[in-house]
Amino acid sequence: MRAAFLVIVLLFLGTVAYVTWHLGKLTPGGWVAKAAVMALFLLWMAAAFASMGLRDRASIGLITVLYEVGHPWMIAYLYLLIAFLLADAGVLTRLLPKAWFSSNGVTLGALLGVVAVVLISGGLHYRHKYREELTLHTEKPLERPLTVVLASDLHLGYSNRRPELARWIDLINAENPDLVLFGGDIVDIQLRPLLEGHFADEFARIQAPMYAVLGNHEYIGQEEESARFLSSAGITLLKDSVARFGDINIVGRDDRSNPCRAALWEYADSLQGFTILLDHQPYHLEEAQEAGVDFQFSGHTHRGQVWPLSWLTDALFEKSWGHHVRGNTRYYISSGLGIWGPKIRIGTRSEYLVLHIEN
Repeated sequence: MRAAFLVIVLLFLGTVAYVTWHLGKLTPGGWVAKAAVMALFLLWMAAAFASMGLRDRASIGLITVLYEVGHPWMIAYLYLLIAFLLADAGVLTRLLPKAWFSSNGVTLGALLGVVAVVLISGGLHYRHKYREELTLHTEKPLERPLTVVLASDLHLGYSNRRPELARWIDLINAENPDLVLFGGDIVDIQLRPLLEGHFADEFARIQAPMYAVLGNHEYIGQEEESARFLSSAGITLLKDSVARFGDINIVGRDDRSNPCRAALWEYADSLQGFTILLDHQPYHLEEAQEAGVDFQFSGHTHRGQVWPLSWLTDALFEKSWGHHVRGNTRYYISSGLGIWGPKIRIGTRSEYLVLHIEN
């Protein structure tokens, strides 16, 4: 495990060096101009990593600025890496002239301009929250039709701040839901900004009962503290347990980050009535089908967040985003309401689900 991590780190550093070297090579002028461009790129990267390394020590204001400024570097680095790999392939195959990629201000300006447009448009796209609507008909008894709002991957913290959460709560309240369910990763690793910013007060504005499960980010951070925060926000945490709401069963699986979590069949396959399963990570979807679950809601994947990482999540998961059916079980894998890291969406979307259950 340690060896694999070391290989990943070395590979990452190698690709950063590759992109940095290409930026210097592409910059026209002498070594001073080239060094300045390379230094600015590395300083931008340093801001991204400083925002994570200083979380426990610096002021929330400073870390928030570092997040906002530094994290878009990750996307810029990704697309610059792709561009330079394609350029080198083009030069090697003689499809592109070598002169285009050496001390060429036009190419440099065009490349940085395209990356800037992609970052800005991706940031604007992230701001828009898509409302996905789904109606499920069941023959199982219902006292009345229900409207349930479901959201996953809020990633609240230094990046998604309280004003952003307030806007999301307004969207949820506008649906007049009977029930609100959160599919994990409400907290983005660290609770400090949520506690000092009194984020729990925003959740208190939701009038409907709220239930949630933990995600991997709550486990990466502080599991017990996250559970206490959810309780203070009026959210009932389900950990390998079942809650009853009218005629509806709400099953909450602990995240698979816990290797000792219970098997789903131990507490779900004997349930009577319509059953909703919350399971943060959408692995082994057949388990919900085998347990007789009517509807499973998951998140975690973000669908890669930006293209072409969406191709990776599509390959890793049976279903990395959207509606899915297995036998009599329906699924929705959400790309998330919030986001981790840079607040940029390219080829994916931020969303919440409005689920109607009726006979």
